Amino acid sequence: MDRESYHNCSSLVKIPRQSYEQFCSSHFVEYIDKDISYSTFFKKYLLPNHPCVFSRRFTEEWRCRKQWVTEEGKPHFQTLLQEFDETPVPVANCNAKEYNANPKQTMPFKEFIHYWKEYIQNGNSSPKGCLYLKDWHMARDFPEHNVYTTPVFFSSDWLNEYWNTIEVDDYRFVYMGPKGSWTPFHVDVFRSYSWSANICGRKKWLLYPPGQEEFLKDTHGNLAYDVTAADLRDKDLFPQSDKACQPLEIIQEAGEIIFVPSGWHHQVYNLEDTISINHNWLNGCNIDIMWQFLQNELSAVQREIEEWRTTMDSWHQHCQTIMKSCSGIDYGEFASFLKIIAENRIAFLSACSSANTDYPRHLSETLATLGSYHAAFDLQRVVHILECLICSDDFKRLDHSTLNLQPESLLQKIRETIHSTRGQHLP
Repeated sequence: MDRESYHNCSSLVKIPRQSYEQFCSSHFVEYIDKDISYSTFFKKYLLPNHPCVFSRRFTEEWRCRKQWVTEEGKPHFQTLLQEFDETPVPVANCNAKEYNANPKQTMPFKEFIHYWKEYIQNGNSSPKGCLYLKDWHMARDFPEHNVYTTPVFFSSDWLNEYWNTIEVDDYRFVYMGPKGSWTPFHVDVFRSYSWSANICGRKKWLLYPPGQEEFLKDTHGNLAYDVTAADLRDKDLFPQSDKACQPLEIIQEAGEIIFVPSGWHHQVYNLEDTISINHNWLNGCNIDIMWQFLQNELSAVQREIEEWRTTMDSWHQHCQTIMKSCSGIDYGEFASFLKIIAENRIAFLSACSSANTDYPRHLSETLATLGSYHAAFDLQRVVHILECLICSDDFKRLDHSTLNLQPESLLQKIRETIHSTRGQHLP
């Protein structure tokens, strides 16, 4: 991040996001084929929360683009089998519906490849249905492979930074699927951003700007499973569907990367045999959207079990437990998440001030690339969300003895760090 970008957004409390109306009327998405700076991407796409597509030149040096793909542009099954063979992988059945998703099973990688080859030979059909390898944590399972490099535009990634720090999980995935495989209508975890790169094959994306999903719910408040289905036009089932705009349709070619902004619901089809790499990620530009999502999730749980409020011991804690089981996080873990992100940047800025190089290398490289202005911006965003958290009645009701941070102390530490580094690295 450059100095101008930092000063333009350093005083922001609420991120200004322009209307998404242009995407409902023009159906135009910007295509990036030439080099752009991180600051340009930050100002034009991250902050306003607008989608874009990067050309194949941004992935042409990736090892997977060269080794996982044949000269004809098809998946290189032999190479893939040599690399992954018996590895257990998650596989969804696109022909079956379980709640609002596709049921999954775990199978050896070589069994999925055997199925895929048969599926192609049988004219894109199989008695087993249309199977789709998805949400595979390949980078976590094979950290030494280094088959791709996260583009700098997506490197301010608090979500995976947090999970890497506590060594529990990650949100980096590989998808492999035959022609006709698809993902039902959904929004990404925690209302995160996502980026998705086609290693080979083509995808069709249907994207709806935030807010349009409200028109795509049935009479019970459930999100549509398939926004192309005929029953969406049934006013008795989906009474507001005619108010929804037409989706932004994007055809993503081999090698291209699509940036899906925070809170944009989408449905995706593989138009050919396709392999893709996908990351979900959060940072200071959309952490407020995640915080709003968490408040909405907790409110929904509280409404659902309101009748037991006066009879259930620790009702508020039960709400947090249910919320975590449904969404994957509760207020306590969210506070821990903010703490780790803040402490990493405090350590980085302190190291910059003292010329101390004793710092985790993987974080040092990322934060050094983005620069001290970005670290300071991140800390200011953490301050804003922490202040909101502290003011939340639901957070106040938590047993703070079980938390691994004292929010007020962390706020003071952040402010001191920003103040002490302002004259040295933040002129």
